Amino acid sequence: MFNPSSSPSEQGTRDFLDPKVLAALGGMPLLARRPMRGNVSGIHTSPTRGSSVEFAEYRKYVPGDDLRRLDWRAHGRSDRYYVKEYEADTNLRCCIVVDTSGSMDYGTVPKKGSKKSNDSGPSTKLRVPRPGVTLSKLEYAKQIAATIAYIAAQQGDAVGLSCVADGIVQHLPPRRNPAHLSVMFDTLNEAKPQGETDLVSVLHQLAETTAQAALVIVISDFFVDSSELLGCFEHLRFRRHDLSLFHLLDPMELDFAFSGPTRFLDMEGGTAMLAEPSEIAHQYRQAMNEYLTDLDRIVTRSGSDYHRVTIDQSVQNVLTNFVTRRATSRGVR
Repeated sequence: MFNPSSSPSEQGTRDFLDPKVLAALGGMPLLARRPMRGNVSGIHTSPTRGSSVEFAEYRKYVPGDDLRRLDWRAHGRSDRYYVKEYEADTNLRCCIVVDTSGSMDYGTVPKKGSKKSNDSGPSTKLRVPRPGVTLSKLEYAKQIAATIAYIAAQQGDAVGLSCVADGIVQHLPPRRNPAHLSVMFDTLNEAKPQGETDLVSVLHQLAETTAQAALVIVISDFFVDSSELLGCFEHLRFRRHDLSLFHLLDPMELDFAFSGPTRFLDMEGGTAMLAEPSEIAHQYRQAMNEYLTDLDRIVTRSGSDYHRVTIDQSVQNVLTNFVTRRATSRGVR
């Protein structure tokens, strides 16, 4: 299996892979919430019965059933023929969708080892992201995507990646071999934030083109019209995909703790706006709260596995919560 720290040169470019996080999560299985149809034996519940050590139920014998599965003790008690059925476990396809649009370049959380700026003027990093100093939402998304991909590959699942913006920028179909995982990490490493967001259309497209039921993990800031998200979420669920959402937000996007005249930039190519934060803070927070409330309603209605994350949170804690919640809701037929 692929070793994330096998090459010093690779380790330097793949800083989204933290060996300590991988070690901490390595013993925790990533489970599907619904039955999956794989092509090899695995750890996930299958919609069909098969050979396993875990008993499922009795079923009446019908001509053609394997006589070795007859329960003669049940026959002795009831004078009827019953067949034992067992759980069948399989692997899954894990499709990771990473939003690489321009808005994902925003970030005000200092990177480890960097110092906070005391500058409170309009050019401070709280207004404009400073590459190499602050952590962007895309960099955080890469950490989540790479860690999940590694965990899934370690347990024998097929993993794929789609980098999306105003369309599908890069697409790697799910595969199970270690070399494919290395290609995924290279693709993540090269992904750059640019372009506008057309996430809704992209998710509709992926719902149609991902033929077999899969675990679809979307990592984005979801800065699109919330009313349009319900349709694409339900489309994915209709196609029998297990949908998980990581909603990434910078703390400043929630707090809006700006002070003094500030020039706000549209990171997806729109016009800039100079404003006094104190004059618009109330309206901004009200609009943000309404958006988040609508999103909560949408993910509940669509049955999505939703995780709202601020990028100052520990990736290890976020993913521990993610896999633990899934373990308690493992798929049933």
